Amino acid sequence: MPFLMVSPHPSHPTRPAQGGTVLAFDFGLKRIGVAIGETLLGRANALTTLDAETNEARFAAIGRLIEEWQPALLVVGIPFSLEGAEHEMTARCRRFANQLHGRFGLPVALADERLTSASADAELREAGLDWKARKGRVDAVAAQHILQGYFDAVA
Repeated sequence: MPFLMVSPHPSHPTRPAQGGTVLAFDFGLKRIGVAIGETLLGRANALTTLDAETNEARFAAIGRLIEEWQPALLVVGIPFSLEGAEHEMTARCRRFANQLHGRFGLPVALADERLTSASADAELREAGLDWKARKGRVDAVAAQHILQGYFDAVA
């Protein structure tokens, strides 16, 4: 049964009842990072970064990913300040999660994404990528960190 957590803070995540593929999103105004994983393996991998200019183009690209991967669950990273307070992007990410649920009819879980972009950038820097190379991958790796955090929380 689809669910959408809409509480002010992510609640304790629950594993989808039937398992399967999960797509995770690191929503941004310019780019959306996407990661993929399987609930049985509990392991996330960076998939792609969407950088379409319009919302319709973004949702069309997401629709193609959903059609290709047939996920059982979507996970959206929700940003908070380091102190746990909401800010402008928190509301935008909640709206994005609601739009995913409304457009695709899939359950959507919200996951705290604090510091995932910073840890993704550090990981890519340690791998030897310069800023130009990191810029194209950091959002997908941040989505990977969001999804891995979700898997670790439900394990």
